[in-house]
Amino acid sequence: MIDWLLRFVKGIFIGSGFILPGVSGGALAAVFGVYERIITFLAHMTQDFKKNVRYLIPLGLGGIAGVFIFSFVVSFALGKYEAQILWFFIGAIVGTVPSLWKQAGKEGRDSKHLVILGVTFVVSLVFLIFGEQLFGHGVTQNFGTWIVAGFLIGLGMIIPGLSPSNFLIYMGMYKDMADGIKTFDFSILIPLAIGGVISVLLLSKLADYIFRHAYASMFHFILGVVFASTIMIIPFGTKITALSLIASILLFLSGMALGYWMSHLEEKYQA
Repeated sequence: MIDWLLRFVKGIFIGSGFILPGVSGGALAAVFGVYERIITFLAHMTQDFKKNVRYLIPLGLGGIAGVFIFSFVVSFALGKYEAQILWFFIGAIVGTVPSLWKQAGKEGRDSKHLVILGVTFVVSLVFLIFGEQLFGHGVTQNFGTWIVAGFLIGLGMIIPGLSPSNFLIYMGMYKDMADGIKTFDFSILIPLAIGGVISVLLLSKLADYIFRHAYASMFHFILGVVFASTIMIIPFGTKITALSLIASILLFLSGMALGYWMSHLEEKYQA
């Protein structure tokens, strides 16, 4: 029973990775020692099906609970203090960088991987800047774009270190997604679920293969995307007062501390 509850609590934290920018559900799954088992199950569902389902049920229930719990928090906070909360999220991303950098190089790092990171960063940044000009920092919200959002959320599970919320903020869909989850808006929940399932089913086998055969290259690619998407959510052009500046700095530092702490839980909570 204690083991079941522990997995449920782990699931809550992992679920936060689908809501909180700078936090990756896949990375937290890795932190809590369950990522490989989840990916292996998704890539090879027929192997030890009943055993794996029994193991993963509390994780799944906890993940759902985490998504709903944190959607309430985010919906309220972004509605009133958007710039300050974004600085908190940016701090959370910065706080995870040392751990992500270490994780990216755990199977070795050479100049090729640094080139991959640099090229990915530049290309992603150019793409995102162009996309911002094209979409006016937002996309039209409809059934199709919510499926895309769900697909990105699924990627956050498949690819450790990738925070889909960064991209949803950039696309102008993040606040509405949190509101939709909080209010059980099925016009948002259904396409999100469809997109997430499609992403997981299509890419779990591919992710399993790539991480086994090109781990360092893939992870440095992810880092480049993460760095570029983080720059794009910096709230440039917002009105600054002394109070908002102090609040932003404190929240940035708090987010950085939280991100650093969350990324170093593995030793304490390794399954």
